[in-house]
Amino acid sequence: MKFYAVILILIVPIVSFGQLSYNIELLDNWSNDTLTHNSSEVRYNDCWGIVHNDQEYAVTGSTEGIHFFRITNNNKLEHVDFVEGRFNDMSVVHRDIKTYSHYVYAVCDEGESSLQIIDFSYLPDSVHLVAENDTNFARVHNLFIDENNDLLYAGTITPKVNGSLQTAHAMQVYSLSNPESPTLVYTGPTDIPEVHDMYVRDNIAYLNCGFDGLRVYDFSSPSNPIYKQNLNIYQDQGYNHQGWMSPDGSTFLFADETGGKRIKRCSVANDYTIQIENYFGTNYDNNTIPHNIMMTNEFAYVAYYNEGLRIYDLRPNVPQEIAFFDTYLEESIFNMQGAWGVYSELPSSRILVSDRHSGLFLFDFNEDVFLSSSDNELHVFPNPSLSNSDITIVIHKPTNFDKTNIQQFDLFLYDINGKKIFENTIYNQTYTSIHKRLKPGVYHIRVEYTNYSDDLIRLQKKIIIL
Repeated sequence: MKFYAVILILIVPIVSFGQLSYNIELLDNWSNDTLTHNSSEVRYNDCWGIVHNDQEYAVTGSTEGIHFFRITNNNKLEHVDFVEGRFNDMSVVHRDIKTYSHYVYAVCDEGESSLQIIDFSYLPDSVHLVAENDTNFARVHNLFIDENNDLLYAGTITPKVNGSLQTAHAMQVYSLSNPESPTLVYTGPTDIPEVHDMYVRDNIAYLNCGFDGLRVYDFSSPSNPIYKQNLNIYQDQGYNHQGWMSPDGSTFLFADETGGKRIKRCSVANDYTIQIENYFGTNYDNNTIPHNIMMTNEFAYVAYYNEGLRIYDLRPNVPQEIAFFDTYLEESIFNMQGAWGVYSELPSSRILVSDRHSGLFLFDFNEDVFLSSSDNELHVFPNPSLSNSDITIVIHKPTNFDKTNIQQFDLFLYDINGKKIFENTIYNQTYTSIHKRLKPGVYHIRVEYTNYSDDLIRLQKKIIIL
């Protein structure tokens, strides 16, 4: 959501650890310490976003079930309803949530659970559990729904027969021609034990197969998919966990859920096969683990275990971290705590993140500011500007220079005679806003900050007000 115009300083550093946030605004956080939890205080898991009648909602899973929230115009998470999970226990660490039409599909990978189909068309008043299947879907690790082709993909799915759990299938695909009663159309691949997660667009499925790597299939004929690629050996390989495709279809990102492994950025060929182009991540030298990813053509949004929400600019040759919010401030030798799920496709551009311990977060990240580009180190726009307009300034720093975040910067505005008419100090972000009405004329903007070697950096730019 674009809540304000801003004056901004942009750099593309690797993070300076110890900061809570950088270039991200926390709007709200929901948690409930009465929920069942295990000895590690884990209560929460996945999150997702939905839009109904032009109103945005958030959905998150917990040990006890599925929680629904209205996202208000003043950026609050307002709890509106709850659906108890078929299996409700402290041992629940994994639920997955996806949407199709006006339904939420929710599964669990512990106990003897079910696929729950929840009708959210009654919002903002309530939601209704309209169907449940605890035989085919007694346990499921992850779901993906290809809405254009009415197909539900279920990864590592365990059926129940005569009250007993059976051997898990790597994956099954179901038709949603009847959304409240999915019909099985495919089971496989049969030569691997699991499909941990998947991303599907227009029948092309990218399957995250754990230690068997990444596979690509064409499901244009859902009952008889065509194999296209098996990326079972690659550099920096770990447990192939999850991936996402850019809207323009040119880039695929995937992450390995293994300590110290980086995110892989891949190019996508005309035949939909992929090739790894480069690697990036946060604090991976200390065995951190990226968990779930979503992306635009320009940015990657990552729920990063122990590191919180991390946002990367994908436009440089090697993606650069430009923003973060650490949702898990505890020190833990277990490197799979903290941030779990991320959802970045709300029309308002507000971002949802679920943290295993701290609940559901609502963030604002001003994409428009970071989409500005310039060959100059200091960029001012609009320039010229109208007297009643806010102004934005951006520092574009070389990606191989000054790898540490600016902890704070000082901003000064001078008139043509050198008289200082505005100053401010900004902390833990590289942008701010000035809502000062300026008379027509020529002004100078100056920015000062201390770099990683304690050198004072001064940058200046002229701006014309009409």
